[in-house]
Amino acid sequence: MGCSVNSWAQQADSIHISLKNRVKKTSRIPEIKANIQPYKPLFGTFGSSGMFNTYSGTAKPSTIAATKDKLLTIVKIYPNPVEEQLNIILSIGKDGTQTTIKIIDLLGNEVVTLANERLNAGEQTKSFNIPSRLNAGIYFLRVMAGAESQVKRISVL
Repeated sequence: MGCSVNSWAQQADSIHISLKNRVKKTSRIPEIKANIQPYKPLFGTFGSSGMFNTYSGTAKPSTIAATKDKLLTIVKIYPNPVEEQLNIILSIGKDGTQTTIKIIDLLGNEVVTLANERLNAGEQTKSFNIPSRLNAGIYFLRVMAGAESQVKRISVL
């Protein structure tokens, strides 16, 4: 008698266990890279009044040529924060340039006009008393010469 026994044999499981060393990902702090030149004051080597020239002379020749073509350059505003008197040193590129200096609030509203006059070419130093109606806070100083305009932030105490 021919009996065939169908036997089920166990087969080895084919499970692969992989033990890899997992590298813990470290969180990286994003780096902010900027091309900022360090502050290097020069006294008496650049311009006519060396005491107030605080920018280094490491600028490229193309930048120097560009500043000569500008009609308006604000050199310095001091003291900032201001309490009673504000001093501005600015450079005008052309004789008889109509120059307006205004204080503007954070919403863009004109608060006070400090000056509206024609200035001669060269470096000018202007001093203004801050009006008592100006509340403490942050304001912008807008200096317009001809068609050019520059805005600087000031703090009033």
